[in-house]
Amino acid sequence: MKTLKNYAPSKIPVFYNPFMKLNRDIAVLVLQAYQRIMKRNLVVSEPLAGCGVRGIRFAKEVSGISEVNLNDINPEAFKLIKRNIEINGVEDTVFLTNKDANLFLSQHDAPHKRFDYIDIDPFGTPVHFLDSAIRALKNKGVLALTATDLAPLCGVYPTAALRKYGGFSLRTEYSQEIALRLLAGCIAFAAAKHDIGVNIIFSHKNNHYVRVYVQINQGAKKANQSLKNIGFIYHCFKCLNRKAVFLTQSPDVAECDVCGSTLRFAGPLWLGKIADKDFCELIEIEACQKRTGDENRIRKIVRLIRDESDAPPTYFVVDYICDKLGIPIPPLTKVISQLRQNNYKIWFTHFHNRGFRTDATARTVMEMVRKALH
Repeated sequence: MKTLKNYAPSKIPVFYNPFMKLNRDIAVLVLQAYQRIMKRNLVVSEPLAGCGVRGIRFAKEVSGISEVNLNDINPEAFKLIKRNIEINGVEDTVFLTNKDANLFLSQHDAPHKRFDYIDIDPFGTPVHFLDSAIRALKNKGVLALTATDLAPLCGVYPTAALRKYGGFSLRTEYSQEIALRLLAGCIAFAAAKHDIGVNIIFSHKNNHYVRVYVQINQGAKKANQSLKNIGFIYHCFKCLNRKAVFLTQSPDVAECDVCGSTLRFAGPLWLGKIADKDFCELIEIEACQKRTGDENRIRKIVRLIRDESDAPPTYFVVDYICDKLGIPIPPLTKVISQLRQNNYKIWFTHFHNRGFRTDATARTVMEMVRKALH
């Protein structure tokens, strides 16, 4: 993609963020995979377009896109996007407006005006745009949301997470997973108000954000079905025991069933799958065909997400366990070997490069960590 020269992006109100390149690369691949499934031309929207790089990339790099609707309330952004559209020669595909994002989306909530794909990538929380975005989506449409306010979502400010996302966060070794699941749960609740169910087709995290892609399905029964994936994660900070409990189960889990300590919880949040395996495979195929410069890294991330989508919620980090036990850190390979020798399943996670999921209990994992030292 071509961009304007002779200006310093970081010194003006609207700037190109190079740290979000991976986010944009994956968005291009997800949109192309979705288009292959739908087998028709798509109408795409970005209500908070910034400098327009994401939407212009959709127009230039994704086949089967008939229309990209970019919007930004910032007049400087509007001017910059307009110039970038001209530079890249996409005037016939990319259309630009200068409105409040919620107003822009609300003007597209009539059935014949709705979008196939809406991408919202704000600075901070996306929740202010959630209701209007859901109403502006066609049935089977995809909503992509980024949240960069990780302090509330990762447990630093749990009451702020409750206000914004409708659930408590918790500061644990798997806080970023809780953050992603809180965002997904918030989307599911917001959609259910409109008798719409959601299916998470893909999601991922980065050091600076969590990102969720959901496909919507209209109908009260679909909404009820997706809400069955909502629940709580209970965590014991004494013995590291953790338990995922669905809302429909309603068990008494005030105390840890291992050590008797009081449990802390995160949620309500999404406990269902964080990605669709078949869709992950389509993304990987697109990553092989489109040269983004980060295709090998993306394929590695997508494979990890595909594999861990079948695993239980929450993961373990050996370093955290050893710090808790006050012991040296053994090689991760030895811990994994110990667990596998005892017939436990292992799934590596994209959330942490030394993290893993397992069907073993926290007590068993700690025993295997100790054994790995000998």
